[in-house]
Amino acid sequence: MYSPTPGDWREANRSLWDERVPIHVAGDYYDLDAFRAGEREVLRDFELAEVGDVTGRSLLHLQCHIGLDTLSWARRGASHVVGLDFSEPAIETARSLAADIGLTPERAAFVAADVYDAAEAVPDASYDIVYTGVGALNWLPDVRRWAETAASLVAPGGFLYLAEFHPLTDILDDETGSRIAYDYFSRDAWVDETPGTYADVDAATVHNRSVEWQHPIGEVVSALIAAGLRIEFLHEHDVSLFARFKALVRHEDGYYRFAADRPRIPLMYSLRARKD
Repeated sequence: MYSPTPGDWREANRSLWDERVPIHVAGDYYDLDAFRAGEREVLRDFELAEVGDVTGRSLLHLQCHIGLDTLSWARRGASHVVGLDFSEPAIETARSLAADIGLTPERAAFVAADVYDAAEAVPDASYDIVYTGVGALNWLPDVRRWAETAASLVAPGGFLYLAEFHPLTDILDDETGSRIAYDYFSRDAWVDETPGTYADVDAATVHNRSVEWQHPIGEVVSALIAAGLRIEFLHEHDVSLFARFKALVRHEDGYYRFAADRPRIPLMYSLRARKD
């Protein structure tokens, strides 16, 4: 349900994510054994194409969870990657995974800190690439503050890359994704208490209260421009990473789409914003 932003939103969300880390580590969803063996690609094909060659470049991953995306960029040649997340158990897991695949802290470092404090928490003043993966912005109440923080960490000539679920999906009915059910421009928090996790919906969990926000694309783009970045592209994608609506069908490439006889809508978006 929608409500004004509760004062304990950060603590509630941190408790939720802290509890889910061991579930994600132990389950099949992330398949950490395959990841350690180099047999699992976690980066999306459009991300690889849009970010491009990272060889020899430094990369900062904001809100990195257990670090799989972060470490994947290192495997693809980034000279130095840093992952930041507010969950201590997630960061401990990321550090352990880095050691497991032979990456030293000089190649892959992880920092436990709030994303709004990233400029003070990360080891370097700027990075060639600041990356934010899917499912991150909805956990933040102030996207302008996020944009200012992220932009401050982009080196001159570097860029910020963002991939996210499209905010249009937040306003459609959960059953079919065909009917407008919620307010696109709402600034209130969405508070939910659904147990389990996307990685295991049947998992027994105690800390189930989450506080999230939706951010229209115009708000995100305007915040990045105001922070001094130049938008190079904004792409919308008709695929999702999970069955956001029951009407979505999983295809052989792993993406979820609506049936071919139904009009398409954007389910995800990505953008790149450069610092001149």
